[in-house]
Amino acid sequence: MQVRVLCLLFVVLLLGCNSENTFLDDTPGEVLMLKVDYITNRFEGGGELRFSQKADNFTIGYEYKEPADFGYVKLRYEELNEPLFEGSIHWMGLGEMKYPEKLEPAGKFNHVLTEDFVYPVNGFENVFNPYNMDLKYEDAWFAVQGLVKAREYLRANPLQKVKIFLYTPSVGVGNPENWDWIIYLNR
Repeated sequence: MQVRVLCLLFVVLLLGCNSENTFLDDTPGEVLMLKVDYITNRFEGGGELRFSQKADNFTIGYEYKEPADFGYVKLRYEELNEPLFEGSIHWMGLGEMKYPEKLEPAGKFNHVLTEDFVYPVNGFENVFNPYNMDLKYEDAWFAVQGLVKAREYLRANPLQKVKIFLYTPSVGVGNPENWDWIIYLNR
């Protein structure tokens, strides 16, 4: 009787397995977005963007409308044709982030308990810099490298270049106090 039960259990397990997806990683594509204040380099919040598909590469493309009065910047995950960011830009005014609509506050993110510093092996890639400004990413990275989520994404994809851009919702006589670093890690 026990042999029959074991055989039946084995057959049920075999029938339940589909050879097409038995060993596939069905984890959706994930991108971590982190926001850091440009002046203070204080981490302000972030979120995980999840996609139904996964891609081998992570290329960020952009669409930019220079602000004569009003403009915008939109970022897309090129391989998946999915949005990553949209923000308006105002000349002599203040634009706003439109996508994602909201981020989790900084207090919702856990920090590692160690004091080590983790630097991305392949450095940074600026994905949008219309004015070819000379930008330094290390201080912004310092604000987020100790986050548990940032470390998870780096461990999952250790050779990635960390994607970063400076969102300037105010230009012309813009106020850098309104500017933010936007950092992306891909898992």
